[in-house]
Amino acid sequence: MSKRKYGRVAELLRVPQGTVHLADFDPAGTPGYPGKGKKDAPRRTAEMAPRLSGLQERLYADGKSDPATASRVLVVLQGMDTSGKSGVVAHVFGLVEPQGIQLKSFKAPTPEELQHDFLWRIRNAVPGPGMIGIFDRSHYEDVLVARVDALAPSDELEARYDQINAFEAELAASGVTLVKCMLHISNKEQKRRLAARLDSPAKYWKYNPGDVDVRLKWDAYQEAYEIALTRCNTAVAPWHVIPSDRKWYRNWAIAQLLGEKLESLDLRWPAPTFDVAAERKRVAAS
Repeated sequence: MSKRKYGRVAELLRVPQGTVHLADFDPAGTPGYPGKGKKDAPRRTAEMAPRLSGLQERLYADGKSDPATASRVLVVLQGMDTSGKSGVVAHVFGLVEPQGIQLKSFKAPTPEELQHDFLWRIRNAVPGPGMIGIFDRSHYEDVLVARVDALAPSDELEARYDQINAFEAELAASGVTLVKCMLHISNKEQKRRLAARLDSPAKYWKYNPGDVDVRLKWDAYQEAYEIALTRCNTAVAPWHVIPSDRKWYRNWAIAQLLGEKLESLDLRWPAPTFDVAAERKRVAAS
């Protein structure tokens, strides 16, 4: 997989600076996809596995060799219900070695978490040296759900955007590469996916009646996302809007994006801390 292909998709999906309007992003678009679409996307995505796995192994090895200076990657997945966060975890991160992954799914705060500031539980889940962390929902819930449902005073909500930017800058300075993905799905496609969960007993477990309650607040959530994408789109932690009406494109694009970020780290195998020639002799004589 070439660096050119990786970088191209990252540039196409990166949110430009300035005020964001989600209407400007086509949720059924396929920016940068080089193939025939759904017919060959699974194959193209699967073909990334050796390269992604190799890059991840170097990252993991670096973390084991020198934890103090090793890089870390944090992938933030945000999106409306049915946009495919769990699908990305399965189809994209299933391409790499599980032991190098730290997955955290953020639900409503627990009583303990509510005793601390909103970033406390996030800090506790930041990936360790050499790891790829995945946030299935994240600290952005505290400026999305909290805004739509008025769970915090307006002045506190406003302060949170600056706190998020400062937190993400702190992560970047400590060696964390942030990959923020907003999975952009259309209102029509979400309705179709929710209905599909009621068409098969095998999908009933995926259905949550509360998802319809959230769906009824669609416009308010779109506005909340636009504000978050506008206010927290920095040079060290840019947002990428991932068209997600087409699952095959969503998975391919995030795999490409992950590859580009890993490539940018210029990962090398750790140097040995022993005399290789001497150890060869010892092994041969053992």
